[in-house]
Amino acid sequence: MSSAATLRQGLYQNGLVRRVVQWLDAMPHPQLAIEIEPDRIAAARWSRTGSLEGYSVELLPAGAIFPSAVEANIINAAAVKTAVSSACDRLSAKEEDVALILPDPVIRVFVQHFEEFPRSNEEAIPILRWKLKKSVPFEADETLISYMRQAPREAGVDVLTALARLRIIREYESLAEGAGLRPGVVMSSSLAAVTLIDDAKPTLLARVSGSSLATAIVRNGVVCGYRCTDLPAQGSALTPQMLLEELFPVAAYYQDIWHEAIQSVRLAGLGARLADFVRALEEEFHCDVRSLLQSAVSDGRIKDDAHPLADRDLDGLIGWMFQRG
Repeated sequence: MSSAATLRQGLYQNGLVRRVVQWLDAMPHPQLAIEIEPDRIAAARWSRTGSLEGYSVELLPAGAIFPSAVEANIINAAAVKTAVSSACDRLSAKEEDVALILPDPVIRVFVQHFEEFPRSNEEAIPILRWKLKKSVPFEADETLISYMRQAPREAGVDVLTALARLRIIREYESLAEGAGLRPGVVMSSSLAAVTLIDDAKPTLLARVSGSSLATAIVRNGVVCGYRCTDLPAQGSALTPQMLLEELFPVAAYYQDIWHEAIQSVRLAGLGARLADFVRALEEEFHCDVRSLLQSAVSDGRIKDDAHPLADRDLDGLIGWMFQRG
């Protein structure tokens, strides 16, 4: 299976998008998934009925992975390969399909509005390449591109597009292949985690991972806005004000386009400092602000057997579980 196909399938399996488009063609749903983050490799396996059978988390040394859409990501190849192999060995994973959930900076995501948009891939892909050529720092001929139609606010069509550099995706696919696995689906962590949101009202997701921040706004099955940026600081040096300054552009964009305010905020990746950020965001947005995973657990949307994943903040893996149904 080609890298282009795996990226396309990863986007198609986004739960929010799936509810909108209701694709009829079957997509792969590997029972094994590996979530790759700068500080860890996490793997999980589900039964055919959707129950969690087991999981493994292997920590990485600092600097082993540097997520980037342009440059090489795997800096300490030996450490990363060892971690992947260890996680797979714990789950007895070998010679099977796997979903790869990658760091957010690897896959660029855009939401664009078109008055008219072609139905065929042959016409749509060149239009998107031309439209986004100045938005990505690599050449069109080495770009993997996938797109999905969405319901717009008014006339026309909104298109959710994901782009990645082929050789970067191949780095991660090679890790899985080196462990005897077959990459069947590739997607970004936040596009996996966004399915954990109860999106009955406009909800902003702010997901911190290392030095990157992914923000997404979802509403009734539609990804209305998406942005991935580098944070000015990370860990204990990140302040609520720094985070607010990163969230303002996405929230303002949504309000301008959709003519309504954000009505809830969900946070991920802030660990023990969550409470400090909740207070600041509640004062700014005047709405319910909670942890993404804690909200999903308290609402009963995460099954009891997946609570160990929630306890380890493995939102990407839990999001993939949601998409498997």
